[in-house]
Amino acid sequence: MTGTTAPRRGGRWIEQWDPEDEVFWKETGERTARRNLLYSVLSEHIGFSIWSLWSVMVLFMGPAYGIDPAGKFFLIATATCVGALVRVPYTFAVARYGGRNWTVVSALLLLAPTVAALLVMEPGTSYATFVAVAALTGVGGGNFASSMTNINAFFPLRKKGWALGLNAGGGNIGVPVVQLAALLVIGTAGAGHPRLLLAAYLPLIVAAAALALVRMDNLAPVRADAGAVREAARDAHTWIMAFLYIGTFGSFIGYSFAFGLVLQTQFGRTPLQAASLTFVGPLLGSLVRPVGGALADRFGGARITLACFVAMAAATGVVVLASVRESLPVFLVGFVALFVLSGIGNGSTYKMIPGIFQAKALARGMSGEDAAASGRRLSGASMGLIGAVGALGGLGINLVFRQAFTDSGSGTAAFVTFLGFYAACCAVTWSVYLRRPAPATVPAAGTPAKAQLTSV
Repeated sequence: MTGTTAPRRGGRWIEQWDPEDEVFWKETGERTARRNLLYSVLSEHIGFSIWSLWSVMVLFMGPAYGIDPAGKFFLIATATCVGALVRVPYTFAVARYGGRNWTVVSALLLLAPTVAALLVMEPGTSYATFVAVAALTGVGGGNFASSMTNINAFFPLRKKGWALGLNAGGGNIGVPVVQLAALLVIGTAGAGHPRLLLAAYLPLIVAAAALALVRMDNLAPVRADAGAVREAARDAHTWIMAFLYIGTFGSFIGYSFAFGLVLQTQFGRTPLQAASLTFVGPLLGSLVRPVGGALADRFGGARITLACFVAMAAATGVVVLASVRESLPVFLVGFVALFVLSGIGNGSTYKMIPGIFQAKALARGMSGEDAAASGRRLSGASMGLIGAVGALGGLGINLVFRQAFTDSGSGTAAFVTFLGFYAACCAVTWSVYLRRPAPATVPAAGTPAKAQLTSV
């Protein structure tokens, strides 16, 4: 990404950027990168809140709305699906329009689903209208992809686990924050006033867009690169990591959207009781995401990811047992553990992505900044694809829940399905990134060296 590009007129454009140069990083790079990270987190945070809006709107939808649990699961599944699909174009928008410019636009787009929900959220509205408005909230899911692609370009490889973990974790916290805000509204004004929650987000959206406008930067060396997209799409590791990200982020967002509805449907909790518990898991899962990135920086992303999947399988076993015995305390312990472990796994999997592509560049005989630039180019291109597929895992979770509750009135069958999937994730992580070293001879200063994917 280093080098000079033709100057652009207008906006805040940085023409040269080389985070791997330690002198540049210490003198100016780190300060600029951290500033952009801060406002990226803010915008992404609100984006996640809007994306997960229907996970709490369904708590406000009492019998007067005439929508059964299967219908409510479909509403949150619709939001999940659209949010996953828009991640691909959002990723490429950063290169086309600039990270700062697209952050402003993507923040302002959040006004559409918020205002729409404000207008229609009342008994008597048709179910088709609710589905359409829930689909609009998908734009909030796209913010994650553009934000991660943008921040990936700002930081050197040695800092990516921490930076991407903090960026994503701060964004993920938008899920429990909107759930806490819903709890406040239900606890004070009652379940009949969802518009209070929606109105509170309008000034926050405007503030996020304004701060991005005046405080963030565009990186001119980041260019739309269709070749990188095609190359990343042809690389098997893009799709392997997408599969693993289904297990981590797909679990986090799918469980976040469904948690309150599961508590209401399977354990008979009231909207207030469900809201008082729903936020705990997403909050902890969001807070530990940077920890997952930091652990991956130190011990290797593949090792941390495998440990997370093993532990997630064990926690799912606890949830299955609690579901069969209808034990709410044990269910909560297992379910919250799933959130925490998925959060750590989110951080470790995203750390793996740039490491994999840089290792492959080294294996092709590249070295130094050339290898780092190649890694940034392909990892940035792959993140949109990986993030989109991972988010579709959340759609899968909601659809599996919907089917399980339709068939039996219980989520037990769904959890057994998830247990099998985590076992598959364990097998893939171990066999591809840990079981066999993938060494390649790389000329470095005339001396052969080894580069291997097990270092990710």
